[in-house]
Amino acid sequence: MSDTAAPTSLDVAPGHEPLKFAYWVPNVSGGLVVSSIEQRTDWDYDYNVRLAQTAERVGFEYALSQVRYLSSYGAAQQHESTSISLALLLATEKLKVIAAVHPGLWEPAVLAKFILTADQFSKGRAAVNVVSGWFKDEYTKLGLPWLEHDERYRRSAEFIQVLRALWTEENVQFAGDFYRVNDFTLRPGPFPVEGRPHPEIFQGGNSTAARFNGGAFSDWYFSNGKDFDGFTEQYDDVTRVAAEHGRTVRFGLNGFAIVRDSEKEAREQLREIIAKADTASVEGFRKSVQQAGASTGDKKGMWADSSFEDLVQYNDGFRTQLIGDPEFVARRIIEYKKKGVDLFLLGFLHFIEEIEAFGERVLPIVRELEADLARTGDPLVPAR
Repeated sequence: MSDTAAPTSLDVAPGHEPLKFAYWVPNVSGGLVVSSIEQRTDWDYDYNVRLAQTAERVGFEYALSQVRYLSSYGAAQQHESTSISLALLLATEKLKVIAAVHPGLWEPAVLAKFILTADQFSKGRAAVNVVSGWFKDEYTKLGLPWLEHDERYRRSAEFIQVLRALWTEENVQFAGDFYRVNDFTLRPGPFPVEGRPHPEIFQGGNSTAARFNGGAFSDWYFSNGKDFDGFTEQYDDVTRVAAEHGRTVRFGLNGFAIVRDSEKEAREQLREIIAKADTASVEGFRKSVQQAGASTGDKKGMWADSSFEDLVQYNDGFRTQLIGDPEFVARRIIEYKKKGVDLFLLGFLHFIEEIEAFGERVLPIVRELEADLARTGDPLVPAR
């Protein structure tokens, strides 16, 4: 098998393809903001099933299950990501569920088999988000090696290559620095879905190493919350890497949506979230994540320039500024689409009621604006 993945039909997206929307699965306690503010959100199974069914009904296409193994930084309890992903797949009909997974804690062939089973049971709706790891204790307290930053991403690159090979080839041979596969075939393969050769592979990060992996190996690149300029800088970098490898990649952007009747009301909600932040947990998280990426000399590591206020939403979701009335939020979403965003990964304060309201009040405006773009030929980023 070659060192780089061949382009697939997953990599081709018309310039005017409708935006996709995903939500963060609250499978860890504490909600999506590290704050004592009331969050009418629960991490248990019954709540998550109702949430998934609601999201599917109002137009969300994806959900992303978080991965956390240790109690920390506002997440005292947590359900494992692949298990809850399978549960949600079986409780829905159309929703695609992305399980976040850690190389180093999973062997790629074992994960590949698990995801294929979930893919068969769900008729082609399973996906993975490969997370290279930022939480040192989750490795060292299990007696596992904690690799230097760029080495973690080199391991992830091999992990992704092995996954894709096992999902698309027979008698797989792979000899890397981290993984070996000798004449191995998984059966059954992926559930047949037109235009999708295998379960989709997402990967995120801000660093140069993460961007390289995103362009060279992944189907999707997830960005932490960014303003327009911040996203464009990442988009240009990852797109360049992809082109150098004869590939294209799709882009997802994290955002925390606060949609209220007026911008004033939405901004007041944000101020209250930050005013009630769990200071100790936010500071602990900041020290952990910024230490994890400190070895990135170009300062492009994940959370490298995040402020205290940014980290109250632990994936910089406030930076995307989806904060205002429905019209404002929809128009800002469209401006991001023009810059190359294909999917929005959203968090909310009160998940079920706010996802339902987003689907009913924001998505129709987004679709109208997309139709206007298509009619007028308003230039978007080049078709991919």
